[in-house]
Amino acid sequence: MRAIVTGQVGMDKKEYLQKVVDFAGGQGETVQLFNVGDMMYAEAPDVRPGRILDLPLARLKSLRRAAMKDIIRSSEGQKNVIVNTHATFRWRHGLFSAFDFDQLHEFKPDVIICLLDNIEVVHARLTRDHSLDATLKDLMVWREEEIMASELVAQALGIPNQFYVLSRGRHEDTTQTAFRLVCRPEFRKVYPSFPMTHVEKLPEVLKVIDAFRDELAKRFVAFDPGDVDEKILLDRAIEAAREGEDFVEVHPGSFMGGKQMLRVPVRQVLDIAGDVDGQIYARDFQMVRQSDMIVSLVPLLPDGSPGLSSGVERELQHAFDHGREVYVVWHPQKNPSPFITETATKWFRSVEEALAHFEQAGMFPTTNLFGH
Repeated sequence: MRAIVTGQVGMDKKEYLQKVVDFAGGQGETVQLFNVGDMMYAEAPDVRPGRILDLPLARLKSLRRAAMKDIIRSSEGQKNVIVNTHATFRWRHGLFSAFDFDQLHEFKPDVIICLLDNIEVVHARLTRDHSLDATLKDLMVWREEEIMASELVAQALGIPNQFYVLSRGRHEDTTQTAFRLVCRPEFRKVYPSFPMTHVEKLPEVLKVIDAFRDELAKRFVAFDPGDVDEKILLDRAIEAAREGEDFVEVHPGSFMGGKQMLRVPVRQVLDIAGDVDGQIYARDFQMVRQSDMIVSLVPLLPDGSPGLSSGVERELQHAFDHGREVYVVWHPQKNPSPFITETATKWFRSVEEALAHFEQAGMFPTTNLFGH
């Protein structure tokens, strides 16, 4: 597959995609990675690291076209190719595109992937690597623009159904998922649906949910909504504001080895409250639509009630309305209501029962589930 991977500045896409290449090598696949930014710097040895976006737009375009010309020539005849680039830039020049359609048509990508990460981690990387003073609000807007521009590129290239948003992963990275998108197109794509916010303080329920997520990730290309979750950041910032705190500390995930907590200004987090909710809504529905099927877990809560959140219900309905296969794993003893059963392709009492059905239905590829 020929893949273009986009994402806003501050994603460390180069590091992530090199892991994808290395993982592919362990599975007997060769993936050729082209980092457009590095190639542009190679064309402009007079430009200091981290300063290329400060160049005049005309020179930037000339450097980009030279890099893409080399990529098109060097990748000809290659089986698996990844081009690491951007769809947009929001810099001192304002907002501007980072591609030329004529060259994208010539490259002929099979898939467009827009990589995401939690916004506070993106901000930490950007602060570490660049001199641009961007707020969390700036980065939320930029991310939305990057997703939309990437999707429009896929539509313009005639591959609208091969556009995907993919998270880097909060604690466990998603390099295996990216590998499957590029090198294992036979894998079915699934959206794992489960309650999040109102089970946050129920450790036993969380263990059940995490086991469910892990099982699906082993067997499918799983677009997990929990891999990007600024709702936790927002909730902690609201609590910190009530206590008169100016900063909130959050775990950085895999950034910087996860060893040092990030200190995020409370005021900046509160400023993006509407963006957080709006982007969760839009992003999760996008991941539902880019999947072949949704598998929803409704756990049993300590009080005996079903852990059925409004978000899960909306995701199930959205999947049904868009013609996706809908599967529900229902743990409570009392049977689900017709509002669940009438829109579900099938429902199960356990994850094991669901997996047995998927295997019998031939949903697992004949290749090794862990990559081969």
